[in-house]
Amino acid sequence: MKVAKVSAAVLGGAVAIGAGAAAIGWTIARRLTAPVSGRRFNLTVRDIEHDTGITKIVLDRTHETTAHGIYNLWFAHGGWAQLGADIEDRGSDGVARSITGTSPGLTPAPGDKVSWSGIYFATPADAGLAVTEISIHTEAGPCPAWRINGTTSTWAIHIHGLGSTLAGTLRGVQVATELGYTSLIVSYRNDGEGPTVGSGRSTLGADETLDVEEAIHYAIRRGAERIVLFGWSMGGAIAVLLASKPDLAPHIAALVLDSPVLDWQDVIRANCVRAGLPGFLGLFAEPWLSSPALARLVGLPHAIPSEKTRYRSRAENHRVPTWILHGARDDSVPLTMSTTFRNLRPDLVTLHTFSAGHTLSWNVDPKRWRDSVKTWLARQHESG
Repeated sequence: MKVAKVSAAVLGGAVAIGAGAAAIGWTIARRLTAPVSGRRFNLTVRDIEHDTGITKIVLDRTHETTAHGIYNLWFAHGGWAQLGADIEDRGSDGVARSITGTSPGLTPAPGDKVSWSGIYFATPADAGLAVTEISIHTEAGPCPAWRINGTTSTWAIHIHGLGSTLAGTLRGVQVATELGYTSLIVSYRNDGEGPTVGSGRSTLGADETLDVEEAIHYAIRRGAERIVLFGWSMGGAIAVLLASKPDLAPHIAALVLDSPVLDWQDVIRANCVRAGLPGFLGLFAEPWLSSPALARLVGLPHAIPSEKTRYRSRAENHRVPTWILHGARDDSVPLTMSTTFRNLRPDLVTLHTFSAGHTLSWNVDPKRWRDSVKTWLARQHESG
């Protein structure tokens, strides 16, 4: 009888542990693939200072507001303010940063709710770019895109990351434009700007790749002979996957990747740690993504095969010259992924590191980011 009771207790404990692991995995998978939800305006403007023609904005001292580099503040009531790199203390709890530019008509005031962002240019015009708005026709529906005309033989296609926007890629579009490329800045399904499909959840690049592939075909039909893919975060995963497609490979001349997601399991573990949880909890999410039955319970249209979440495994078959820019302080998409990818293919992959967070290398040092990409692409063009 005692043995039976012990066995029952062990079984009950195992069931409880299993149920707990399943619940954790489901929660992580749901949050990772959640539909786009908009910005969090979690900062408050504490004061506005005016000093000899310079306007400064006072904010609470946080990891973000004390970060080196240039950034943008987005206001809950509309508009934005670009911030300079200078940081001044305002007591132990506050910092002041100079405002270097604002959207038309914006007058920042104490009490305004704002959102910190690395998306420095809100519109193409803010980046000095003139675009034509077009649509790329895909099986998911029309995907809005911006086109900037240049040479018809070399095109750059710019792919933003999960939860980002078309504007997030403008930091790299400037370089492509200066090199004379025609650029396409593309959207894809369920990114908040492209068509909404099903529950609006992300498939972590698996289905989104199909929409960006149509953008490549659009460019080819219009004379593109060489295509450079600029991929940011998940956009980097999409670029690596597209470069491996046999029918596209002859057209793709180079990849420029900023903080690329090369293994979703590593990303999930890193973000568990970032949230103060043990990294191994991320393992519980994988079945909810890769199993057809469990993926449907998460709200996904289908399972995401594990090979579609581990792009780093494609290194052996990688054939495209690749320039990676990655921040050493990236706690969302670890630098180790890019380092490993580079070490597996040093013949094709070059890694350029910055003291920056996720997709913020440009913000920390815009000149070095721009010059390095521009020089490398010019060299690729000469050798190609």
